[in-house]
Formats: sequence, structure tokens, C-alpha cells
Amino acid sequence: MEVHFSPDLQAKLSRLAAEQGRDSAELVREAVERLLDYDSWFIREVEKGLAQIEGSKTLTHAEVGSKLEQLIARKQPPV
Repeated sequence: MEVHFSPDLQAKLSRLAAEQGRDSAELVREAVERLLDYDSWFIREVEKGLAQIEGSKTLTHAEVGSKLEQLIARKQPPV
């Protein structure tokens, strides 16, 4: 596979690779792998959310507000 970058992007990639003492091709492989892993994770999380909606496992607006208020109250330092 061959990938073409703009001169500006190629310069940024080369600079980052040099700063890290690594090969630019290695950085590109890692970036693509992270992107693919993230996309897979994101799709799984969306599917979980959709399954929760289908199973009526959702909160009302008021319930979300109440949970947030409780969380914030627990994080406040004592006065």
C-alpha cells in the first residue's frame, strides 16, 4: 500500500519522527492502528447504548440531573 501526504503533513511527520528517534513509517502504522482500534471501540459503545435504549435501560432528564448533582456534591471539598 502506498499513501501520499501533502508536503506540509510529510514535514510534520518527519519532524515528529526525528524528535522521537523513530521511523516515520512506524509512526504512521501506529497512528492507523490507534484509529482503527478507536473506531472499533466507538462502534461497540454505540451498539451497547442502542441495546440499552431498546431494553428501556435509560434515565430521564431529571434522573441524570439528580445523579450529576450527587456526583458534584461528593467532589466538593468540606467547608
